[in-house]
Amino acid sequence: MADRERVSVRDLSKRLLASTGLIVVAAFAVRIAYLCYDMHQFQQPSVRDDLQFGAELGSIAASIASGHGFGSPMRLVPSGPTAIFAPIYPYLLAGIFKLFGIFSYTSSLVIRTIECAFSALTCWPIYAIGKKVFGRTVGIAAAWTWIFLPGATYFAVEWVWDTSLVALWMALLVAATFELRGSERTDWWVGYGALWGIGAMINPSLLSVLPFLALWAIWPLRHRLAHAAKLGVASSLIFIACIVPWTVRNYVVFHSFIPFRSNFGLEWWLENHTQFPDRSAHPIDYQPELDKYVRMTEIPYMAEKKREAFAFVRAYPADAAQFALHRFVRTWLEISESPVDLWRTIPFYLKAFIILNCTFSLLALLGALFALHWQNSFATPLATVLLVYPIVFYITHTGLRYRFPIDPLMVVFAVYAVAYSLSLVKGRRRALLPETSTRAADQSFS
Repeated sequence: MADRERVSVRDLSKRLLASTGLIVVAAFAVRIAYLCYDMHQFQQPSVRDDLQFGAELGSIAASIASGHGFGSPMRLVPSGPTAIFAPIYPYLLAGIFKLFGIFSYTSSLVIRTIECAFSALTCWPIYAIGKKVFGRTVGIAAAWTWIFLPGATYFAVEWVWDTSLVALWMALLVAATFELRGSERTDWWVGYGALWGIGAMINPSLLSVLPFLALWAIWPLRHRLAHAAKLGVASSLIFIACIVPWTVRNYVVFHSFIPFRSNFGLEWWLENHTQFPDRSAHPIDYQPELDKYVRMTEIPYMAEKKREAFAFVRAYPADAAQFALHRFVRTWLEISESPVDLWRTIPFYLKAFIILNCTFSLLALLGALFALHWQNSFATPLATVLLVYPIVFYITHTGLRYRFPIDPLMVVFAVYAVAYSLSLVKGRRRALLPETSTRAADQSFS
């Protein structure tokens, strides 16, 4: 009887640990606990605080909630309409402002609670991706790891930005791609196009990986070219339908073709206009640039910044290449200065953070290399996303929050690296060999 009870308790524990609902609830609880601990700093929110209401995002949302439309991104300085951001997240903030007050303490808590929900829900596609690529055990472990990953909690609570939502959407897109691969169902492909269309209206950076994932998903149907083309057209039409209203709005307002965002010129110029890059030249922080932005209006201003950045890169290619290399290192390691000098001056908690981030990036790289070595077919698109997505930030500017949308995928690779290494130590390498089929991958950990 005692043995049966022990077996039942063990089975119950395994089921609870593998419950995606429980994992999501646990992740949400961790984030809310941190929000409660840190909520005192949000008691006097101000539009002048970049972290409190997302700077440009909060300013646009306030403009919408005040009845002035989608515009004035530079801390409520009247500057007319804007296309600096895609519309979904600013309108979400605007709705919260309408209900709970513009820049109010209540709005701040509501926004952060929703961000915590986005971050917690990311556990679900992480589990699905991990299970599909490496089996059920890795999927469960990756989802639980996301609960306690410091960045996943920090960005949800401390930053009013689209960061957590973009990470959730990236994971959903990858999970949907894995489920869709080779499917002949038209409704699935229509839904896939809608998922990408909504993603484009959240943050167009997601589209950088669209060609690779979509091609990989439809590749098994290449021998039925006509049917594959039909599915591709159906998916593309719904994607276009999602972005057309925003594109039309921008054409009517700016008399320019702007399907997504207008700010690439400024983002490129900020770290490519002088041999001593200084992001404080952003018009939201630097009055002369703000005056110029208001005087010229947005589209001519962005075009001028694009020309100036291009002229700098052409005149100083070595400096531009060096800046790009520094941004590459910062993307993955969050180190922007000499490690030796940095280590002497920073406090202990920052040293711990750097060690954790470097270890995380290294484990994700090792996991990708292990999976590719064993020719895991599902690891290829996953690694491609990690390779391609950050490229635009190497060109413009970067930081951990710009890399964060691919952190859910990095967690899967990092957990696999640990699991695979442990299997080698235990002499059970075969139990962790990646499989080329979904069924085999699932069975390997069942």
